Amino acid sequence: MSRHAGKGLPAVRIGIDLGGSKIEGLALASDGRDLARERLAAPRGDYRATIEAIAGIVERLSSAAGTGAASGASVTVGVGMPGSIAPSSGLVQNANSTWLNGRPFAADLGQRLELPLRLANDANCFALSEAVDGAGAGARTVFGVILGTGVGGGIVRDRALLDGPRGIGGEWGHNPLPRPRDEEVPGPLCWCGRHGCLEAWLSGPALAADHQRATGDVIDAAQIAERAAAGDGVAQASLARHAERLARGIAHVVNIIDPDVVVLGGGLSRLAHLYARLPDLVAPHVFADGAGSRVDVRPPRWGDASGVRGAAWLWGGPGGA
Repeated sequence: MSRHAGKGLPAVRIGIDLGGSKIEGLALASDGRDLARERLAAPRGDYRATIEAIAGIVERLSSAAGTGAASGASVTVGVGMPGSIAPSSGLVQNANSTWLNGRPFAADLGQRLELPLRLANDANCFALSEAVDGAGAGARTVFGVILGTGVGGGIVRDRALLDGPRGIGGEWGHNPLPRPRDEEVPGPLCWCGRHGCLEAWLSGPALAADHQRATGDVIDAAQIAERAAAGDGVAQASLARHAERLARGIAHVVNIIDPDVVVLGGGLSRLAHLYARLPDLVAPHVFADGAGSRVDVRPPRWGDASGVRGAAWLWGGPGGA
């Protein structure tokens, strides 16, 4: 424990969202007020430079938030990261920022910062943020879904992350697509080496690849959405296929954890049609009768800021831990 860690709730929580292309930092007061924020480009491919970049942001945010030694204020640091720390080894696993994999990132960063430190998967941080004071605030169980360059998720129960001995809680993106049709088998190859993962069907690049397979047209997810909004039936069909597959994936999780709320995040969470269509598309796959089969699917309150806020809330949200 650092000399900066006071008793009771810490006065300032610093959150770090470590991405492949950028690092964002945020200092929050214990009541959720923004105190300072910073974003910079991530040093891709350089493990030691990544640690130094995070340390620099933490030092600057601490200073801006008034947590110097003379202030007597305490500070904690939470980091949302790609992949996770394997509990069995203490090393990073499953990170698409591959220069982190197999490294003792938590130990090395903790030694460099000399501050109370917690780390979690970035999708878990998104889910925690939205459960604590976001779109899922007040709900007992929240399933946070990331639909972006990849597909991930996090499960929060009573404002606490649900994880386990392998550190992979919420990794629904690497489950296979449920109830696949003949033409969906074996499915696209995922970066993890398996075929037919939900990530290979539901991410932004996966949506673009599915559209290309159907039409031969090479455009990205945003362009597909633009064409669909302008009345292009082919683009609308691509979005419809994506939404129906997403519904099957969500229903698979609903039948296991029965969440009160599902919150979507990532770039594809901006697709407004998902909130209108998903409840009806999910319902036939949910093992419940009548109105009980409908799932409450919501957009995020904090948008792109959810990850960094959730990292800060790894030390407890407003109103308690």
